[in-house]
Amino acid sequence: MSLSAPSVLPGSAAFQTAENWRPGLASARHSEIFASAAEAGGAGMALAMALDGLRAAGGLDAGDRRMMLWVQDRQALRLSGRPFRAGLPPELRTRLIHVAAKTAEDALFALEEGLRCRDLACVIGEIAGNPRALGLTASRRLSLMAERQGVPLFLVRLDAERDLSSARMRWDVRSAPSLPPRWNPAAPGRPGWRAELFRARGFKQGEWTLRDDGTRLSAQRVSPSAAPDHGDLVQRAGDRSLASF
Repeated sequence: MSLSAPSVLPGSAAFQTAENWRPGLASARHSEIFASAAEAGGAGMALAMALDGLRAAGGLDAGDRRMMLWVQDRQALRLSGRPFRAGLPPELRTRLIHVAAKTAEDALFALEEGLRCRDLACVIGEIAGNPRALGLTASRRLSLMAERQGVPLFLVRLDAERDLSSARMRWDVRSAPSLPPRWNPAAPGRPGWRAELFRARGFKQGEWTLRDDGTRLSAQRVSPSAAPDHGDLVQRAGDRSLASF
């Protein structure tokens, strides 16, 4: 599966006139998604981005039988529960391989081994908190393996602080209200997410509303707040160098 960067950058004039950014297709091989364990927004967005990349790359063709690996450490499993196969997107229900790891070290090992296998369509991981095992060295190993083998990794960080990482795209995600269904206002709407892209290579940082309409994952940039800048407060540094401010 080839996931290439788009020719139009988010936030550019061309992007604003034609919403052709595909977050799943545009994602780097190694993406991190920070989310609260109180909701399933992180796992939902990881699935949506993985599915969007597969759609765009033709990975949902009848002849494509590649599986999806989903790895959880014990704490993530306790907080968010096991993936419910019947609740997955129909295209992925028969592709799931689930690994329940006892520790973060075991989960990282399973993730790296999964990335070595080019017969996998993608790898999704869920790790809770900021375990010592998931340091910069471990993150670099995951990035290197994902890029070398061409297998996308979507790592969901549950209730975690923004720490050092080599992930090429890093998101902070929460669920967004669904749009009303077209035919039945009482029915559940399509999923949506409010996502802050706080680190990326080749993309402008900013806040986006992402929605999956069943055929693609669309991104709409959220307008910056019109609140005045008082000047006596500084922005959160995140994982960027203070020299960039």
